[in-house]
Amino acid sequence: MENNTSLYFLGVPEFGYIAKDQSNLPGWCETKIKNTQTIKKIVAGVGKNFLVWKNPNKLEFYEKDKEIKKYKLPNNEQIKDIDATYQTYQILTQSGKVWSLASMNQYMEVPILDADKSTFEEIRPVTFFTEKNLFVNEFIMGSCSAYYICNGDKLYVTGSNAEGRLGTGNSTTKNEPMPIFLRDKVTKIFGGIWAMNFFFITSEPDHLYAVGHNSSGELGIGNRVHQSTPQIVEKFKGTDVMNVRSCNNHTTLITTDGKTYSCGAANNNGQDSQQVFFTLIPQLKDKKAVQLATGSHKTLVLTEDNELYGWALSSEKPKNLNTQESYHPIKIKLPNFFTKYLHTKNKIKISCGIYCSFIYLDSSNIIIEDFTNLFESKKFCDSKIGSIGNEIEIHKSLVECRTKLKITQIKKFFEDKNKEQTLNFLKWVYCDVISNEKLLEQTFNSLQLTYPPENKLQTDLLHLYKDEESKDYSILVQEDSEFENNQEEEEEEEEFFEEIPVHKLVLIARSGLFREMFTNISENTNKVKDYSGKTIESLEILIKYFYTDKIELTADDDPELIIEELSDAVEYYQLNANSNLNYELKKIKNNFNLN
Repeated sequence: MENNTSLYFLGVPEFGYIAKDQSNLPGWCETKIKNTQTIKKIVAGVGKNFLVWKNPNKLEFYEKDKEIKKYKLPNNEQIKDIDATYQTYQILTQSGKVWSLASMNQYMEVPILDADKSTFEEIRPVTFFTEKNLFVNEFIMGSCSAYYICNGDKLYVTGSNAEGRLGTGNSTTKNEPMPIFLRDKVTKIFGGIWAMNFFFITSEPDHLYAVGHNSSGELGIGNRVHQSTPQIVEKFKGTDVMNVRSCNNHTTLITTDGKTYSCGAANNNGQDSQQVFFTLIPQLKDKKAVQLATGSHKTLVLTEDNELYGWALSSEKPKNLNTQESYHPIKIKLPNFFTKYLHTKNKIKISCGIYCSFIYLDSSNIIIEDFTNLFESKKFCDSKIGSIGNEIEIHKSLVECRTKLKITQIKKFFEDKNKEQTLNFLKWVYCDVISNEKLLEQTFNSLQLTYPPENKLQTDLLHLYKDEESKDYSILVQEDSEFENNQEEEEEEEEFFEEIPVHKLVLIARSGLFREMFTNISENTNKVKDYSGKTIESLEILIKYFYTDKIELTADDDPELIIEELSDAVEYYQLNANSNLNYELKKIKNNFNLN
């Protein structure tokens, strides 16, 4: 590795963190990327190039911090995730398709498409998955390899098979240029840009498996033998694991309760000696880890309290750092820009490329994410707008809420408009996106609406929450009765229930549980029963959270009871994985000095 790539073992001096001011910290320096408040994710390959995914669905490619290229996916494809390995970047869209951006100057493209045409000039589709009728749910890239979960739980692997890292049972270095099926019932996959192995979780049985390079014991299975077939990591059940990342000759694992473990080579595993089983890292035993990132020889861990820790191969120890050896976790001072966000719900994000690291703010707006997903799914739509033959399904109440117009007026206006203008308008309705300012302004003027829009989606949802007359559904809540938590009792008398009036639209946008319930109940009913056993006070607070993304208590609320009752709400009601509900509960806990 170049000497100048690991100052303070955080990244190349030319770029390192995304911020608005310059901090005089070794290793961190400000990039020249514009509109950093819209960044969703950054991934970096070999050298000093990296790909930035911005809201809503923009991709920008940089060499150091100089923008080289902007990309737009065809057919309004919506990005779900991005990842990198060497000089290959891949993009997964919400439609389950995979796209590739690669250069063949130095390293292989994974999976190989048309190698002699691979450049960074254009994004090209990976046609294998569509040709095989495979919907890709998620993917991860490793060292010249890639892994995909398709059609819900089917694991496909491709790329380099050195040390058996694809898990196919072949111990030779035979590569797989196209994805091949490995096994089913896989729920999660883990890799790393420098990982010569990978890990995955299965549902039946509920296990964590490891495959590939293991010369330093970095698979955590008790030996130092390369594994060409999946091996169970006995220490962990699948439900215990949040993330696993390998780099060079060691692996770091964080559990769902925030414990940090590692195994592998002594000079890189954050511990004093080689570990062939996953062992708790002593310096982090009292810290709750929430994020993990690895590069070629370095590891970064971010805690629940926004403390950043890192360690690296001892040969990369910063010469100007007068502290303990750098292969032990060291607390890294965050750039000044981030200090004002340490006690807010703004989430700090970390990312590592092979030779560089990034720290930036997560720009996700969970409400917008939820309503964007609802719009893309086209589920539970109850109306259409647009010209004949180009009609687009919509949710009437949201369109009326955002425009303050009746749906009949909206329909009349769009009945002779092309699909581009209709979609441009609906992206603002659901996603707060102004994709074509001139066209949207024209639409607003014709509808006699104020332009630019006065309200954000979140503001309009608050108005909707306060509009009792427009609430079209009720949640029936039953407390302290013999029927509590008994979903088999279908004939309970409704007088035993209390009602919480709601908008069906908000429930299906924000909660996977309610989406499932509405799928299975009669269209003729306007009531749904909650069997959680929670008090009506807690549910009313949760319902308001669906509209506002905030937990707000009154003087009559018992904060300790609310925290207790809603502590499992993210999982029980199947909220967005990025939900900030737990942050809101933590804020209440701190405000009331509750242990």
